Amino acid sequence: MFDVTRLDGSVVALEPSVSVAKPSVIFLVSKRAFDICASLLLLPSLIFVAIFLFFLNPRYNKGRLFYTQKRMGRDCTPFIAIKFRSMTDVPTQKRTAHCPLEVDRITPLGNFIRKCRIDELPQIINVLKGDMSMIGPRPDSYEHALYFVENVAGYRERHAVRPGISGLAQTELGYIEGVEATRRKVMADLYYISNTNFQLEVWIFFRTLAVILRRAGA
Repeated sequence: MFDVTRLDGSVVALEPSVSVAKPSVIFLVSKRAFDICASLLLLPSLIFVAIFLFFLNPRYNKGRLFYTQKRMGRDCTPFIAIKFRSMTDVPTQKRTAHCPLEVDRITPLGNFIRKCRIDELPQIINVLKGDMSMIGPRPDSYEHALYFVENVAGYRERHAVRPGISGLAQTELGYIEGVEATRRKVMADLYYISNTNFQLEVWIFFRTLAVILRRAGA
């Protein structure tokens, strides 16, 4: 058991994740190698898009270029996720685990980059740092995640692997909000963890491309 601290200063004790079947060393090494190579190949695109948005943001999406948020990663440890900002710039997030997405805050330019999943592109930096993988369970806001750990069965176990920029729950269930939807997401994530292999990784990768091409992001 170990302690984590909420943003309000209160401390919550979490038990370590239960044992889950571990994939082979060959799979893990290959997956990490793919993560690094894919991220390096995407770096020029990240730089190009950052410059493009830098000039568009003052008119269509006023505020910071990047948005950072504390999220829950592998073994329930926190990390700082990086995204292109797609919503109106506010000092702090007020949405709770029960609240729906604040669609009224999504800017016109932000709506476009969300639909195309461009807002997620800076997370390749998180992948290179080892916080995330290209494919895995999607990380939630740390404060929301603490609530889900305590109230959603299996939520703790989904953190046995690195979180991903895309994952099975994202391609099959879409954007998830609220406790009930999170329960369905957990089922998909646990299925992914229990059945992870090269074939499933490739399948999720091409499903993600299909979502991007259809502009079906949220």
